[in-house]
Amino acid sequence: MAPTLGLFAVNLHACADPHVAARIAALAEDLGYDSVWAGDHVVLPRPRVAPSPAEPDAPFLDPLVALAHLAGRTERIALGTGVVVLPQRNPLVLAKQLASLDVLSRGRLVFGTAAGYLEPEMRAVGLPPEGRGARADEYLAAMRSLWYDDEPSFHGRHVDFAGVDAHPRPVQRPIPVVTGGHSPAALRRAARHADGWYGWMLGRRAAAETIARLRTLTAEEGRDPLHVSISPPRPPDAGYVRDCVTELFFSSLAWVVCPIWMTLAARTIRAAQDCCWFPFCVW
Repeated sequence: MAPTLGLFAVNLHACADPHVAARIAALAEDLGYDSVWAGDHVVLPRPRVAPSPAEPDAPFLDPLVALAHLAGRTERIALGTGVVVLPQRNPLVLAKQLASLDVLSRGRLVFGTAAGYLEPEMRAVGLPPEGRGARADEYLAAMRSLWYDDEPSFHGRHVDFAGVDAHPRPVQRPIPVVTGGHSPAALRRAARHADGWYGWMLGRRAAAETIARLRTLTAEEGRDPLHVSISPPRPPDAGYVRDCVTELFFSSLAWVVCPIWMTLAARTIRAAQDCCWFPFCVW
């Protein structure tokens, strides 16, 4: 199986133009990229303050709307949210939107999610930053009930429903769930509840340390190693891919997700295939 390569940021800056986004997604598919990813921020602080990832006037489309647009302009490539700030969303509305996207794309959705980190954004949408991790766990459990249970219901602190249903159900059973975040709580959340983990702007050493911790946590939970997705801090070359596969990840599978501003030809990744003994993850 060939290594896989993803492309991040298909919903912001130049890709906020629907024609540009469609052309880039189609080109990525033609070049052999395996996934495209869309980030998520409802609002950004003005003036910009750390750790905001962009200027407040940066064009930033909603990731679900952007990926629905690209679902109709591509055939094979996986469509990932990288990542939805889950506590800021209504879980039942989000579950409906994601199921619809999975249906429209014929089962190509990867649901990337995180608890969030940008406090000005959280407060603007009415979310207390405190307790957002527990809220995210509860929301995900409620969404999974709506996706998969014959009689969906959930009774928790933040979500409480029964006697309702939503169709169509997702094509994928289950939808792949990837969680982001580098904190101890985020890593524990991934080990307990997710199918994979997404590391943002991680170099070789940081990735190795984090993945070793993830491996320990998943073993403590009695689970198999997670699929690992990494966005590197600089354009990766064939050597980076080789090191990721043969030295960093060991029993973990991996997906390199390149931000669009550091894109590279798929042949760079394919050139590493002959020296890679372990495959990158394909959902």
